[in-house]
Amino acid sequence: MGKTLVMGASLDPSRYSYLAVNRLVSAGEDVVAFGKRKGKVAGISIDTELLSYKNIDTVSLYLNSQNQKTFYNYIVGLKPKRVIFNPGAENPEFYNILESHGIHAEVACTLVLLATKQY
Repeated sequence: MGKTLVMGASLDPSRYSYLAVNRLVSAGEDVVAFGKRKGKVAGISIDTELLSYKNIDTVSLYLNSQNQKTFYNYIVGLKPKRVIFNPGAENPEFYNILESHGIHAEVACTLVLLATKQY
């Protein structure tokens, strides 16, 4: 089973990325997280450096399109099966880059996918 990387993870309980990490863990998913500040959410350490994660199946993006640009090559290099563009993260430019590398770009909400058992 592959892992989910939450990009834009936050320590703020009011942020959707915080809720996503919690609900992914509750659903039994293997989760890693990257964000601006180190800390833990649901027992998952938030990394502040780009690591060479292995077996990433899904990247769940919580970064706006401008903030995604510096991570294009990194995310493509992880070779995930899909990248979920959560609300506010929509980015047609990146969809095209991903699709050209055989990576599915999914415009959806991780929280809704989990709640409806479609994750």
